[in-house]
Amino acid sequence: MTQQPQQQRELTPEERTRVEGMKRNWEQKRLVNERLQQIGKRIGVYSGKGGVGKTTIAVNLAVMLAQEGARVGLFDCDIDCPNVTRVMRISDGPTSDDGTVMIPPSRFGVRVMSMAMFQENEEEATIWRGPMIHNAINQFLTNTDWGELDYMVVDLPPGTSDAPLTVMQTLNLDGFVVVSTPQELAALDAKRSINMVKKLNLEVLGIVENMSGSIFGSGAGEQLAEDMELPFLGRVAMRAEYQQSETKPTVFNSDEVADEFHTIADGVRKRLVELDPEA
Repeated sequence: MTQQPQQQRELTPEERTRVEGMKRNWEQKRLVNERLQQIGKRIGVYSGKGGVGKTTIAVNLAVMLAQEGARVGLFDCDIDCPNVTRVMRISDGPTSDDGTVMIPPSRFGVRVMSMAMFQENEEEATIWRGPMIHNAINQFLTNTDWGELDYMVVDLPPGTSDAPLTVMQTLNLDGFVVVSTPQELAALDAKRSINMVKKLNLEVLGIVENMSGSIFGSGAGEQLAEDMELPFLGRVAMRAEYQQSETKPTVFNSDEVADEFHTIADGVRKRLVELDPEA
């Protein structure tokens, strides 16, 4: 007796919507991977707390890597409060040959993309819910042609919720530089961000202590690195030179600052080699 083939059940509207969503997500991931395939290492600069100088670290690290001969991109993923363009003193927006794919502008040898380039007024608040932030980050990634890079430095949003989670799950970062300041609460929030990275099975490259010195003290970052069994990449002192950086990042204005970021950049490179010796 010949068995009749079973008829395929028609999907419900909810199931069709779910399948279409899965197809869109898969296509989006394919496009992101395609755009990023010419990028060597992707370094996230991250903190659980705002105001610890994450953008300052990201900008000066990117510039230092470029000054030392690397091809570098800097991606400002802080959709709510993008500050990279202000610190980089860059006013040019991206260009496009076809009206779709964006080519990042370059300054100090670093290619830069930021939400700030698309704001008419930088003082306006960006009041978006999680899905809109997710879509904006993915659109940046799929529509930007970075070209060949040795490093992409990614300035992440602070916190441990939707916005940084989107970046971590989408960009497939090779490791994170976690920024803290000497205060107890900042170190606690840095520990929370480290635990988030570990829960996602991603790597922490090390810890940087910012704003170190006589005002806030020093040592909390180094102690945190010891407690979490992670490399301490270095401390960045609070200096008057940061107030004088009106035209270019501070590594250009101070030999002491340049030395600090050379140490951090060197530590990041060594850690990346440790994690992936064959790269």
